[in-house]
Amino acid sequence: MEGHQHHHRRPHSHASSDKVDAAMESSAEGIRALWISLVVLGATTVLQAIVVAISGSVALLGDTLHNAADALTAVPLGIAFLLARRPPTRRYTYGYGRAEDVAGILIVLTIAASALAAGYTALERLADPRPVTHLWAVAMAALIGFTGNELVARYRIRVGRRIGSAALVADGLHARTDGFTSLAVLLGAGGVALGLPWADPVIGLLITLAILAVLRQAALEIWHRLMDAVDPDLVDKAEAALTSTPGVLDVGDIRLRWIGHRLRAECDVIVDPSATLVQAHRIAVDAEHGLLHALPRLTGALVHPDPEPRDGIDHHAALSAHRV
Repeated sequence: MEGHQHHHRRPHSHASSDKVDAAMESSAEGIRALWISLVVLGATTVLQAIVVAISGSVALLGDTLHNAADALTAVPLGIAFLLARRPPTRRYTYGYGRAEDVAGILIVLTIAASALAAGYTALERLADPRPVTHLWAVAMAALIGFTGNELVARYRIRVGRRIGSAALVADGLHARTDGFTSLAVLLGAGGVALGLPWADPVIGLLITLAILAVLRQAALEIWHRLMDAVDPDLVDKAEAALTSTPGVLDVGDIRLRWIGHRLRAECDVIVDPSATLVQAHRIAVDAEHGLLHALPRLTGALVHPDPEPRDGIDHHAALSAHRV
């Protein structure tokens, strides 16, 4: 099997320079999307903060805090994309792609902080009501918040899906939810205009609940990544690609994991025990080649050929005592 291991230290060009160049470009595209989003949401937040200071609207304050948190999520994600471009080392043998998952944890904590701040302020205002003025400005700020968030959401989701970044897609969905909470601020302003002063802090509490819903979704997404969860459809595609490879008699274990926005695979295939080392190696190469085409975000695969069990021979007997 030394020849097989040698193959994976020096993979064929389809899995090396082409894939590295594509991964580098995807990171650059992700960084570009994040900084453009930061500028748009930053401007939106500043405009809304000015109106909050003038009007005293708690609902708008909650929305502004959420937008500010969403804008700031671009910073850790941008750093993660930069780190992901660094080559693997002897300590970080898989590279630095996991930095994207660490950034996801920071994003979840930021969303949680904005929920606490918005909820506390809304409860305080319910206990100590204060007038909300300049309702027309509040309404305009809410519309600005919706427009800015929707533009950012569409951009992040489009780029995230193109480069295979679940974190960027989730951040885009987060921005879209922010946009709808901005529209909810309009309801608060309308309630105050109708003589219902409690409408503004109540809407602030509803926005807090919306933030908590986003928090749950984001936390679940990051949990899945940290636990190496993948879409079962990817496993089905990998299995189909391996099964259709000439020389593969059966398929054993298939393990997939995301490292940032890059996918890696470890798979076992069953081959004829009479095949030579070179033939088994060629089958493994063909199987890896099929995987690279079946899974566009796959940047590397380790395909291990196992001889088909015959005559009761256990080809892994030496390892049986080490398995748990």
